[in-house]
Amino acid sequence: MKLAGHELYEESLPSGGIITGLGPVHGRLCMFVANDSTVKGGTYYPITVKKHLRAQEIASQCNLPCLYLVDSGGANLPRQADVFPDRENFGRIFYNQAQMSGMGIPQIALVLGSCTAGGAYIPAMADESVIVKGNGTIFLAGPPLVKAATGEEVSAEDLGGATMHCKISGVSDHFAEDELHGLSIGRNIVKNLHMAGKQGMMNGTLPNIIPDYKDPLYDINELRSIAPTDQKQPFDVRSVISRVVDGSEFNEFKKLYGTTLVTGFARIFGQTVGIIGNNGVLFTESALKGTHFIQLCAQRNIPLIFLQNITGFMVGSKSEASGIAKAGAKMVMAVSCAKVEDLAEGGAVSTRVMPKQLQKRYHIEVVLGETGVGIAEIATIKAAGGESINYVNGIYVPEPA
Repeated sequence: MKLAGHELYEESLPSGGIITGLGPVHGRLCMFVANDSTVKGGTYYPITVKKHLRAQEIASQCNLPCLYLVDSGGANLPRQADVFPDRENFGRIFYNQAQMSGMGIPQIALVLGSCTAGGAYIPAMADESVIVKGNGTIFLAGPPLVKAATGEEVSAEDLGGATMHCKISGVSDHFAEDELHGLSIGRNIVKNLHMAGKQGMMNGTLPNIIPDYKDPLYDINELRSIAPTDQKQPFDVRSVISRVVDGSEFNEFKKLYGTTLVTGFARIFGQTVGIIGNNGVLFTESALKGTHFIQLCAQRNIPLIFLQNITGFMVGSKSEASGIAKAGAKMVMAVSCAKVEDLAEGGAVSTRVMPKQLQKRYHIEVVLGETGVGIAEIATIKAAGGESINYVNGIYVPEPA
C-alpha cells in the first residue's frame, strides 16, 4: 500500500496525489498520468514522483503515448529535501519526457487546472498541449509571488491563461472552451498519431492509412476560382484545404498563434498528412509555429504538404528586434532536416521556403506562379546603387532605355 501513499506520511495523501494507468484512445493503448489537485494542490511528494516515474518507465518500454492531465503546483516545497536531490527524483520526470519525445513516443498534455513552477514544465515540454479556458493556467510563479517579487498585480488568467498562451506566447497549442472540449481535442491528437509498429495497438485502432476514405465535402473544381487574379489580394488557404482533404476534416495546430501560417493534420486518400499553408507574410511567430509543426511531422513520420503563396518575411525594426532572421533560419533548417515525404505546391508568389533547393520530393508550380525575390527588395538594392525607382500602382517599372 505504500506505493499509493496510504499512511506513508503523517498527513493524508490518497493515491499519492496522482492517478496513473493504462487506457485505449481510438484503439491505441495510452499511459495516463493525472494530477489530483484536491490532494495537496496536486503537488509532488516523494511517492508522487515515484508513481510518475514508474508510469513513464512502462510507457517507454512499451512504446505507449503519454497523456498528462496536468493540475499541479509542482514540487511539495516542505518536502523538497526529499523531492529534488537524487537522480531518480523530481527532475527525472522532465528528462524522461524529453527522452521519450526524442524516441518518437508522443507526449501530450491537457492543462485542466493551475500548473505552477515544476508543474508548468510538463505542458511546456509536451509535443502537443491543450489548455482549458478559465480553468487552465501555466506560469512559473503565480500572481501572489509575482506581486511580492516585482510589485506587479496581475490576474491568473492574464498571467498564464488559455488566451495568453495560445495566442501570444505559443506555449500551448490548442485552446479548449471547457474541459469536455479539451478532452475531445486530446482524443483527436491521439487519432492523428502516426506511429510505427503494432505495440499498444488494440482491435479497432485507427490505422495510419484508411482504405475507405471520404471525398471532400466541397467541390475540388472550385479551386480554379479561389485564388484571385490580383497577386496582392489575400485569400484564406483553408478554403483550399477544405477542397482537398478527406471529408474536409482538418485538425488545425496552433490556430490562434502565428496566424499567417496555417498548420494542421488531415488525411488525403486515407493517408495522414501534415499541411502547411501560407496565409500572409511570415512573422516571427509564424516561423516558430512552422518549425514546431515540421519537427512534429518529422518525428511522427507524417508526410508534409506545403501550400505556398507568400511574398516573404515581414520586414521592419519590430520584426528584426523579434529575431525574425533566426526564426526564419530555424524553419529552413527544419524543412531541410525533415526526413519525410514532402510535396510543395507553389501559388501566386513563392519565396524563402525554396522547395527545389531544399530537396523537396515533389514541387508543383501553378500557372502564373512566381518564385523569386520580392519587388520591394529589388527596389532597395537599386536605390542603394543610386538608380531611380519608378512605381505604377505599386509595381516597379524600369527606366526606358
